[in-house]
Amino acid sequence: MKKIFSEFKEFAMKGNMVDMAVGVVIGAAFNAVITSIVDCIVTPLINYIISLATGGSDMGEIVGTIGIFDVGTLLGAIINFILTAFVLFLIVKAINNMHKKEAPAAPTTKVCPYCKSEINIEATKCAHCGSGV
Repeated sequence: MKKIFSEFKEFAMKGNMVDMAVGVVIGAAFNAVITSIVDCIVTPLINYIISLATGGSDMGEIVGTIGIFDVGTLLGAIINFILTAFVLFLIVKAINNMHKKEAPAAPTTKVCPYCKSEINIEATKCAHCGSGV
């Protein structure tokens, strides 16, 4: 069971898999923004133009709008998109931080070329054989 979980974790954390998932979620959120633009601006504008062209002047009572446009729904969709994008940014940043590997520490010792003893990296003479290094 542990091996299966480990394999699944490796599969899910691959870069291209995360990128694809982010793309799907951002696409869905952007779709909501486009739908709101069409529903709140384009459709009422077309209805208004058709109403004027056919001589009708009664557009009905529209609540929560500016003129014929439902701005509240549109702003809600835009805010939802921005929040979704920000949360995804934080998730991807956390995943990238998990994948970062720490740089190996600088060596503190070296090997004497004559006696093969381990000595301090800053030493100029070997403590074991006395040769200059």
